[in-house]
Parts: sequence; structure tokens; C-alpha cells
Amino acid sequence: MIKYATPAGNKEIKINLEEFLKLYKEKKAVLLDIRMPFEKKVWEIKFAIDIPANELEENFDKLPKDKIIVTACPGNNRSPFAALFLKEKGYDARYLEEGLLELMKKLKGGEAKKFLES
Repeated sequence: MIKYATPAGNKEIKINLEEFLKLYKEKKAVLLDIRMPFEKKVWEIKFAIDIPANELEENFDKLPKDKIIVTACPGNNRSPFAALFLKEKGYDARYLEEGLLELMKKLKGGEAKKFLES
């Protein structure tokens, strides 16, 4: 785990918005929304897998092993830790570098419709 605390190692576990969106469209990646239930009351992300960070340890085995798991929270405070946990469990896991707030900005209005229809 220490390897990922360095700038070089950290690059291995992060993914930017554009790369994630491309891999998602290609069905090579899934989004794991690790927000807490009270955070999800504000907005829902229907195309994401929903496992709160505090329940990940008991539920990680529900995730697909054949796809890249991209963990995400509003910023990127918790998602790197979730990605590290999943990496240690044998998953190809990364965290969304810009976070969910930037993803929602990117997918606002017609962009969301185009993204989900493709």
C-alpha cells in the first residue's frame, strides 16, 4: 500500500474523467459510488454501482472482476482509499481523479442523455 502513497505509484490508481467515460462506453469499466446514504439523497447516479464506503469491506465481492472498478465520491477524499482496498483484494481498481461533482458537471443536460444512449 505504501507504493501508492508516492506520486509515481498514485498514478497507477487514478483515472481522469475522459478516460473513464471512454472505458465506460466500451463496457470495460464500471463506476462505484461510495458516497454515504445521506449524500445520495441529494442526487442519484443510476448508472453507478452503489456501495457506501463503510460497507465496502462486506460487499466488495459483489463487484465484477472482469472490469475496471472506478471508485468515486464527491471530490476524491475517500475514493483513493476504496481503490487501494479493492486493489489489495485483486481488483483492477482506480479512483476518479476529478470526483463525482466534476463528472456531473460534464454530464449535465444533453450530455448525460448522449452519454447514456451511446
